[in-house]
Amino acid sequence: MVGRWLRLMGTALAFGVVLGSPPAIAHQLPLSTVMNAIVKVEPTQVHLVIRVPLEVLASEYTSFIVTFPVIAGSKIDLAAAGPATEQTLQGLAREIAIWADGARLVPSSATGRLSLPSDRSFEQYDQAVAHVARPMSPGETLYSNQGSFDAHITYPIASPEARFAIQMTVAPKLPEEYLKLVVRYLPLDGASRAFVISNQSGRVSLNPAWYQAAGGFVRLGIGHILSGLDHLLFLFCLIIPFRRLRGLLPVVTAFTVAHSITLIASAYDLVPVGAWFPPLVETLIAVSIVYMAFENIAGANLDRRWLITGMFGLVHGFGFSYALKQDLQFAGSHILTALLSFNVGIELGQIAVLLVVLPVLWLFFRHVQADRIWMIILSALVAHTGWHWMLDRGAVLWQVQWPALDAATLAILVRWVAGILLAIAAVRFVARRAGGLSRRARAASEGAAASDLQAPGVR
Repeated sequence: MVGRWLRLMGTALAFGVVLGSPPAIAHQLPLSTVMNAIVKVEPTQVHLVIRVPLEVLASEYTSFIVTFPVIAGSKIDLAAAGPATEQTLQGLAREIAIWADGARLVPSSATGRLSLPSDRSFEQYDQAVAHVARPMSPGETLYSNQGSFDAHITYPIASPEARFAIQMTVAPKLPEEYLKLVVRYLPLDGASRAFVISNQSGRVSLNPAWYQAAGGFVRLGIGHILSGLDHLLFLFCLIIPFRRLRGLLPVVTAFTVAHSITLIASAYDLVPVGAWFPPLVETLIAVSIVYMAFENIAGANLDRRWLITGMFGLVHGFGFSYALKQDLQFAGSHILTALLSFNVGIELGQIAVLLVVLPVLWLFFRHVQADRIWMIILSALVAHTGWHWMLDRGAVLWQVQWPALDAATLAILVRWVAGILLAIAAVRFVARRAGGLSRRARAASEGAAASDLQAPGVR
């Protein structure tokens, strides 16, 4: 009975794809609607200047729905727009929160106005503030499905050196790809930064301390590896033939070193650019899964597995970088800290996977007969999934336009070939060191056991 249940558990390890789709979105809120905001810090105040498209205020997904009075069908009645303006200011002050050292700031003043679609005042902070202070002329015409609502909200602060954060909850039930808030942060001293956040971003630090950035990116790395099914299947293929962590150490070390190299290179924009590169990476990740699965089926030389694992680790590092790049904006001035922390999170996630899967595989193969057959079956199931991914992603890759093979492209290619060779050399050195430590530990353990057998009184 135990063996039967373990066989079922082993088979189930190859599955877990959960398909889902976002809910239908009301037609009045198109895909990728963007709000713009500027947060400026002054010695005694923080200013929030924000522009919200009118279609957001009228959407059924908005936490506060505002309807401006109209005349002649859809033309906004500017003379009667005062109550709706106050309602919008109250809603924005409630759903766009500013925090200082963990305490939510309370607005001391708020002004707002309607704006034409042609207005460009939000390109500069001073222009935006001056624009909000001027009401619309009664002679201007604005329709309810056009234009935007602009607001200027002021918050008193105790110190401009506080740790500031912002959080948006304008449409909490809306999928994050439908509504973004672009925030430009202007500190009292230091370089300005830009952020793109959504309802699902939570509280975002505008000037995080190094430990805040480190903690956030460790969590991000853990979440990415545990939610990335392709990376998990690759790890599963790696560990299927192994029964002990000791033999797996050089392989995991090679994978770690390799993906760390390309992850850091990607973060500093030292990677090929163009629409062809991301589909190529995704296709090669699928290829890595299929290759590892077929290698398990054919019977791999486990002593050399670290080498091919390191080569595929370079590819997976590019894949990790795509998840990191969109969140690297939240690192503030601690880019290197964020990179290292994200990598630490990935390693913690991998260790968690190993600590769960290795004992399960050990128990599974201990209670089944013909464990070689079951290793082939599990690998074949993974290969089946990876094969379909490879075909689907390869079809996308086939459609992209490849770069022209000119002198500049050849120079980039030569530089990357040299970099990959250096990365492989680094992986080889570290993996051999890890393998040597593992062998010395095993030899020491065996030597201690032999000494015990040769001790007086031992037969």
